[in-house]
Amino acid sequence: MNNHGMHETGGEPYFYSNYTWKELREIPAQRRVVLLPVGSTEDHGHHLPLDTDNFMAWTVCVETAKRLPDEVLVMPLIPYGYNLHHVDFPGTICVGAEHFINYVADVCKSIAYHGFKRILIVDGHGSNVPLLDIAARRVILETDALCASFIYTNLIRDVCRRIRESVHPGGMAHACELETSLYLYLDERRVRKSEIQKEVNLPPSKYIWLDLVDGAPLQMMDWWSSFSKTGVVGDPTLATRDKGKQMFDAVMARMVELVREFRDRPRAPRQDMHAEKVQGGFGLKP
Repeated sequence: MNNHGMHETGGEPYFYSNYTWKELREIPAQRRVVLLPVGSTEDHGHHLPLDTDNFMAWTVCVETAKRLPDEVLVMPLIPYGYNLHHVDFPGTICVGAEHFINYVADVCKSIAYHGFKRILIVDGHGSNVPLLDIAARRVILETDALCASFIYTNLIRDVCRRIRESVHPGGMAHACELETSLYLYLDERRVRKSEIQKEVNLPPSKYIWLDLVDGAPLQMMDWWSSFSKTGVVGDPTLATRDKGKQMFDAVMARMVELVREFRDRPRAPRQDMHAEKVQGGFGLKP
């Protein structure tokens, strides 16, 4: 078994790929929430591996499943995302925006076709966020499932604000105090500690900046190499295992709450408010 679950052979009941088709057809009746981890393969400074976003999204899903083994089902990881702006850094693998949206939507629509009614897309990469939102909306409009997407850091903004020491905003953006702290806690041996260095070089602005905890009012993304020479945006020199533990413990507590709330989320039927029945349009079912 690799650390991203691309091929699971154990007997854990929470891995989708562990089941045969005959076994899987009985699972939707258990009303499990399906977790789909989505990340990216790209630069994360000189000190973190290319798999950082994948590792975080996957770990969040698996550790949630360990706490709720009968309530969730973890899909295989989608390891490539939308990150053309990082392509000047060797190792980056990019999927175009429309391809990415369609691919993720098709995966989730397949899940819904097999009878699962609640799907959470757990994202590890910031630039995937708007595209995964579109994919999730499509799943709701084109199937009878509820589907939501989020980047895991959104669950712990308050915790990060409380413990951060890096400049605000900008210190928690990429390969930063946040991501490095988490990696130190979850798998310290893979962090190249001697290579850790700070880099916060975006022009100062009242409206445009990068920060995972406190986002800017305007969204703009230039080529990453135009403002970062190491791949870092933020201050990983302030990262610690203790901060990573506080962050991860908070993510886990809130994932458990989220899954249980989402699993039981009530859903009223849609209603056609037209004076006369509308036929067709947008390829939607009436």
